[in-house]
Amino acid sequence: MGMLSQPLLVAALMLALSNLFMTFAWYGHLKNLAGSPWYVAALLSWGIALFEYLLQVPANRIGYTALSLGQLKILQEVITLLIFVPFAVLYMNQPLKWDYLYAALCMMGAVYFIFRT
Repeated sequence: MGMLSQPLLVAALMLALSNLFMTFAWYGHLKNLAGSPWYVAALLSWGIALFEYLLQVPANRIGYTALSLGQLKILQEVITLLIFVPFAVLYMNQPLKWDYLYAALCMMGAVYFIFRT
């Protein structure tokens, strides 16, 4: 059975890539364009966000064939945290905080409740 026949895996991988683009669109300008006017950052962010949407829209359509809407949303939130923490620490040079672990524990609770049958 090929990877393309596994909608959950395909959707999760596409959502991870889309979230990487969106994280850079939302926060990358804080490091790279700090001295530029906000509208320059906004235009560049919109350009980056286009790639996010080109992945996110089909990912959600694929994911919705295997997950409920609530499950799809919680999956996206977990992926967001998995992408954001390394981005904050490695790219934005922010300290690794215990708050990230606590947030992950809360997400685990959300995953439990939304995926239980």
